[in-house]
Amino acid sequence: MVVAQEARAAAVGAAVLKEGGNAVDAAVATAFALAVTHPIAGNIGGGGFLLWRGEDGRAEVIDFRETAPHGAHPRMFLKDGRYDEDLHHESLRSVGVPGTVAGLHLAWKQHGKLPWKRLLEPAIALARDGFPVTETLADSLKTFLPQWRNDAAKAQFTRAGEPMRAGEILKQPDLACTLARLAQRGPKDFYRGETARLLLKEMNGLITARDLARYRPVVRKPLAGTFHDAEVLCVPPPSGGGVALLAMLNQLEGFDLKRLGADSAETRHLEIEAMRRAFADRARWIGDPAFNPTLPVARLVSKAYAAELRRSIRPERASTSRADAFAWPVESEETTHLSVADGAGAAVSLTYTLEDNYGAKRVVPGGGFLLNNEMGDFNGEPGRTDATGLIGTKPNLAAPGKRMLSSMCPVIVTRHGKLFMVAGSPGGRTIPNTVLQVLLNVLVFGMEPQAAVDAPRLHHQWLPDQVAMERGAFAPALQDALKAKGHRLVERSRIGVAQLIVVGPEGRLHGAADATRWAESAVATGFVQEAQD
Repeated sequence: MVVAQEARAAAVGAAVLKEGGNAVDAAVATAFALAVTHPIAGNIGGGGFLLWRGEDGRAEVIDFRETAPHGAHPRMFLKDGRYDEDLHHESLRSVGVPGTVAGLHLAWKQHGKLPWKRLLEPAIALARDGFPVTETLADSLKTFLPQWRNDAAKAQFTRAGEPMRAGEILKQPDLACTLARLAQRGPKDFYRGETARLLLKEMNGLITARDLARYRPVVRKPLAGTFHDAEVLCVPPPSGGGVALLAMLNQLEGFDLKRLGADSAETRHLEIEAMRRAFADRARWIGDPAFNPTLPVARLVSKAYAAELRRSIRPERASTSRADAFAWPVESEETTHLSVADGAGAAVSLTYTLEDNYGAKRVVPGGGFLLNNEMGDFNGEPGRTDATGLIGTKPNLAAPGKRMLSSMCPVIVTRHGKLFMVAGSPGGRTIPNTVLQVLLNVLVFGMEPQAAVDAPRLHHQWLPDQVAMERGAFAPALQDALKAKGHRLVERSRIGVAQLIVVGPEGRLHGAADATRWAESAVATGFVQEAQD
């Protein structure tokens, strides 16, 4: 089964499973297809994390997060001595060295079964032959039409400068050629070959040939924790998502949430306070472990530390987040996630991104792929902390070769050593909180998978000191009770787009796509008996 944010890409992964491919094969094929059909976040010019668990219980993380180029330094986002948001998020300085191609190839090389070329063929065909633009994609392309930052982007995603309409065929011939080169030569083309040449020309010296040639994904040991009778595997730093998730689960494990109820003011208050504390620690401590060798990860995810935090939670009153303590950099919500489980019991949870909507809004001329603006996840200015979320703490300041802090949180959950759940979500800093609530809905409140994904969500991230709640999703009485405890509430249209697979007691896979929040999300099954199921 494949659950992803776009139906054609999910079907690509399911077809790979039907041909005898495994979870990694399906994840790689789906990810390349998403680079064509879901350009808002699917990519070959970005980066992310792939969490794999084999049928024998072995697990690892492929960290293919982007890295800072050789010229990066902590004050690179200042203009005339002052922080400049455009430099940080919109300029070519915001582009990190991409990791997606190297990361997906490494995952395939270590765990894949089908030929590499086979996994790229569907993406090549979708880019070459085109596909009908959906209503969702048409609305997105129209919204971002004024923000395209080079002629190649305008040429690829418009028709003579006009936004593409639903039903029109989007063909991306340059991207098809790039994917065909990758199918033939693998990462060598992206990091040393023709694709590298095209990328370097667009970057005009801000990323160098040496930066590309030296990029390597990193194989890491997953973070592992427990929540009641479940074992939880997630990704370690440079993502703060896994640390935050385990910290929140550890805090909440000490409360009888089932007795309180899924949507009681008491439960929601406890969730908010756990979020507040986990995000405060994320901001203060987490960064690239290669540049921060003494990260206190073991302490932050320990049961003992969670007990300390739990004692600081007042059931009747909200805590206060202080802007003069610490915060974190701005992080976009336009990530994408896919969950895969194969028939042998292996699973992949993969989250990757361009950072912002369509990344840097720049397409590599002749290459057809969008550049990321992932450098915006580094802290913007050394020593600067304010209520908007900027911070200058050392762990996440820019430096050559450094990986920027992330919130990505792909998760695999087991019970008694057997696969139970594969989950994840896009959503920037809302990601770990989205995953938390989906897991609680299944593990504590006993919801069916689709109900667990569809249930209303809220979000707190330490600063700004406010609770974001999905518009129209929470009862007025609940909102009044939270306000009475001192929480400041704001509304937003959605929080996360969760993609979930649950293994039922009979061994059958149950998929839940978050189509209420993103209409194109889809479940695709890879069983031969799909029609009967």
